[in-house]
Amino acid sequence: MSRKYFGTDGIRGRVGDAPMTPDFVLRLGWAVGRVMARNGRKKVLIGKDTRISGYMLESALEAGLSAAGVNISLLGPMPTPGIAYLTRTLRADAGIVISASHNPYYDNGLKFFSSEGLKLPDEVELAIEAQLDKPMETVGAAELGKAERVPDAAGRYIEFCKSTIPTASVLKGIKLVVDCAHGATYHVAPSVFEELGAEVVRIGTEPNGLNINDGCGAVAPQALQQSVREHQAHVGIAIDGDGDRLIMVDEHGEVVDGDELLFIIAHAQQLEGRLDGGVAGTLMTNLGMEHALAELGIPFDRAKVGDRYVLEMMQSKGWALGGESSGHIICLDRTTTGDAIVAALQVLNELVRRGIGLAEARAGMSKYPQVLVNVPLAGEVDLADSRIKQAVADAELDLADQGRVLLRASGTEPLIRVMVEGRNDSQVQRLAEQLAATVSEVSSACGWQQQNAVPGQSR
Repeated sequence: MSRKYFGTDGIRGRVGDAPMTPDFVLRLGWAVGRVMARNGRKKVLIGKDTRISGYMLESALEAGLSAAGVNISLLGPMPTPGIAYLTRTLRADAGIVISASHNPYYDNGLKFFSSEGLKLPDEVELAIEAQLDKPMETVGAAELGKAERVPDAAGRYIEFCKSTIPTASVLKGIKLVVDCAHGATYHVAPSVFEELGAEVVRIGTEPNGLNINDGCGAVAPQALQQSVREHQAHVGIAIDGDGDRLIMVDEHGEVVDGDELLFIIAHAQQLEGRLDGGVAGTLMTNLGMEHALAELGIPFDRAKVGDRYVLEMMQSKGWALGGESSGHIICLDRTTTGDAIVAALQVLNELVRRGIGLAEARAGMSKYPQVLVNVPLAGEVDLADSRIKQAVADAELDLADQGRVLLRASGTEPLIRVMVEGRNDSQVQRLAEQLAATVSEVSSACGWQQQNAVPGQSR
């Protein structure tokens, strides 16, 4: 069955526009509660990031869940992975995150975790959507759900994060710049690193409801790069608004992306003899990482873009490590979902253990030049069109075995994303522009045909 509201990572949109309206979220809370109540489940955690709209959506969710007879534990501002962790440890039946991750403040969304701290199974999401189509009915007054706050939520999560590296490992003598994107980790991440002994320079830790991800954090690491250089720090850590995406900066102020961080963690686990299987990446993972892992004898495979698909591949293969170029890194031997703080600690622990800097740790992997071109669509485009297929074949022949080509439709915008990577900068740029031009020509031709089609005539 196709979904009406749920995407690959919950429900998301602009606040005030459907479905991010208080009346819809009220009904959604009720629908979630009714589906859970069928199995006798009665407790849900709710956490949020720092967007101003979080107050409104939290109240609506709380009312809907209560109307369905479900009890609510309110966590306040908490990172997405922290909510996943607390859902498990507080023995809740589900966890709900109010966040739009790396999006601007005027967007918001809802993510859901099962009692195991994993994303909801497809059948549960479909059941919730089916319930949304039914008239809303409130349970009797004596059966209404109650709400309580969890006052020590942040402290519990801080202790968990610290526990993901050996107790003997300390960060004393390391100077860090930590950019929390004015998001959900603002009161958590700096404390984790400070309690482990690091000297921490804080940026992006003054949320006002409107500044989340605004020129800071994992989506905009330029401020972090500048701060690392100014403070002569050893490492910079950039986290996105909800705390599941990590980008780091080395001692020279150079960005270290998700692919490079994933390689560092995989190599560290291999050296320690605890790498469980291989590494899962995505279609966008840099070819340089694949080749670097191959040189170490570490298996690698690609999932579709999206941490949901990475996790599915990891589970199907029995692997414990995977992630995306954007910085979603999943360490299943430590937690159940992508966690920026936990991933950063795995990298820092390796630097301390080997007595090296981040620049040296990343040196084992050489990224291939990669060019991504977004092609706006004038009309519907079939990527199996003979002209596009021929252009791709020509590009792949030009690259030989020293690169790759990927064309995919955006899941959120009317775009075709054209990606080319290889060893030669100018070659990659030229091929990407040629492929983008072909896609644009085919799109324009399709748009003209659709506009001039005879009404009722089959196309």
